[in-house]
Amino acid sequence: MSPERAPVFLARRSYRRRRLADAARLLPIAGAVLFCIPLLWRGADGAIGTNGVMFYIFGLWIALSVISGVISRHLRASESEAAPPVAEEA
Repeated sequence: MSPERAPVFLARRSYRRRRLADAARLLPIAGAVLFCIPLLWRGADGAIGTNGVMFYIFGLWIALSVISGVISRHLRASESEAAPPVAEEA
């Protein structure tokens, strides 16, 4: 008989925390790619003007800020739950 093995899957909380950390690492790269999209828009007739590009850039900036804030809040909350209480020295 084979010896008992540890479970293959991680606990749900640690798995979600790792995926949030991965998302936090990927967010600047995704933001850089999304900021470069207006460079691909052509200046042909009927194309989006400077106003549209500025709305896109500032909208994207706000969206990335909100997403990073949400991810940061969830990561900070999970760290405070997982961290053992620190004993105060007298």
